[in-house]
Amino acid sequence: MRVIFMGTPDFSVPVLDALVEAGHDVVAAYCQPPRPAGRGKKDRPSPVQARAEALGIELRHPVSIKGPQELADFAALEADIAVVVAYGLILPQAVLDAPKWGCLNIHASLLPRWRGAAPIHRAILAGDAETGVCIMQMEAGLDTGPVLSRESFAIGDEETTGELHDRLSALGARMIVDALARDDVMAVSQDAEGVTYAAKIDKAEARVDWNLSAAQVSAHIRGLSPFPGAWIEVAGERVKLLGARVVDGSGAAGAVLDGFTVACGEGAVEITRAQRAGKKPMDAAEVLKGLTLPRQL
Repeated sequence: MRVIFMGTPDFSVPVLDALVEAGHDVVAAYCQPPRPAGRGKKDRPSPVQARAEALGIELRHPVSIKGPQELADFAALEADIAVVVAYGLILPQAVLDAPKWGCLNIHASLLPRWRGAAPIHRAILAGDAETGVCIMQMEAGLDTGPVLSRESFAIGDEETTGELHDRLSALGARMIVDALARDDVMAVSQDAEGVTYAAKIDKAEARVDWNLSAAQVSAHIRGLSPFPGAWIEVAGERVKLLGARVVDGSGAAGAVLDGFTVACGEGAVEITRAQRAGKKPMDAAEVLKGLTLPRQL
């Protein structure tokens, strides 16, 4: 098939690779423009841009795709289908209608749960037992289109957003190739009940609240790992907590029980991975070699 690919971050790259490996003619790759990054604030290409250039695929990164010229350029590709995964721009109806078979979106949740920007983070933060991927026919609403295929799996008790991100990306890559290979796919409208929205993660929600239950604290830490990173303050230093598990233990909320085990409002959590300011992430045991925790966090 003649495919237009639309994606930007690391999550999208395995999908692009899978489409190429399956023999599809990726006629163009759309992604977000390079953004300033790093200490020098130099423009840095997105992961999709870097991969598309390495594959020799025509690359386009318009600031907007709503202008007359951008719409004409898109339609001129005469694509059979567009595959969209974490692109980052809202597609106007003219773009949705341009490919012969429309636009398919790879969404990292079990729709209609967690429509929107941050479904992977929100699934863990909410303590969901499972998640998965939906291949959805795009329409004007926010992740409201009918679902062509879905697969689910359990979220691990200690799984972080980073780990879940990689599993979902690989699953989405396999599912879109399967969907494009079939001619008997039936689109099923989403259930009107159970709709939730995955709001963009705000750094303001990252500070750990030990008054919550151990299950909630663990979910909070894992859901924000690796970015933006849930954090605590130790002797004026901000320390990111990047891994946690629920363990037996009790005490006043925030009391350090043993090593990096901390009492919560109910139960306790053991911190398994952390990162001090200006240092790399490390196992908790390594962090504690240079960090003395107070008796009460």
